[in-house]
Amino acid sequence: MASHSSKKAVTIKKRFVSQVKPLEPVVKYVTPGGYELEKILHRDSVEYTHINEVWPNVWIGDEESAKNKHNLKKLGITHILNAAEGTWNSVDTGTEYYSDMDVVYYGVVAEDTTTFDLGQYFFSAADFIEQTLSITKNKLLVHCVMGRSRSATLFLAYLMICRNMTLVEAVDHVKKRRRIIPNWGFLKQLRNLDTYLVELRDGGAKENEREPL
Repeated sequence: MASHSSKKAVTIKKRFVSQVKPLEPVVKYVTPGGYELEKILHRDSVEYTHINEVWPNVWIGDEESAKNKHNLKKLGITHILNAAEGTWNSVDTGTEYYSDMDVVYYGVVAEDTTTFDLGQYFFSAADFIEQTLSITKNKLLVHCVMGRSRSATLFLAYLMICRNMTLVEAVDHVKKRRRIIPNWGFLKQLRNLDTYLVELRDGGAKENEREPL
């Protein structure tokens, strides 16, 4: 029997899929291969820093930035998505850590390994980000340990799912604002998501015909 959380994830996914808009490219877009995508990631990327604003009211950061409550208050952070909760190579914050702040906390238990299925969180994390940004005054920190792989992957997926970006457009947007290096497995999962969404936008796939990940 499917769990309540898995049923909720399916419901969230179906809602986002129903809102996918068609692309109108001059030249038909094709999801890049793994090596090509890595080249795109490294080309003209900015230098690494602890935290960067990558979207209006959205910052991607590392463990240090997530634990610096003084700076979080200074930035006016109201929501936190921890993409490295409760695992090996994790950030041990959580709701209790921010109990003295007016912050909404959302944790994702994920490992930064090439075999970990981060894609299972793409739609639920996108939902959290979208709901957060639906209120103009909210400000969001998305982080993991280094702020380059898990957190970056989830935010790239958000841009693809909710902002109608292709994977290349999402990468181009974020890398100009933050140094990101999703691991090889996460890149493959993002490429699968990209292919899935492109097919939906082109009318070549039905939501129930195939899974994106």
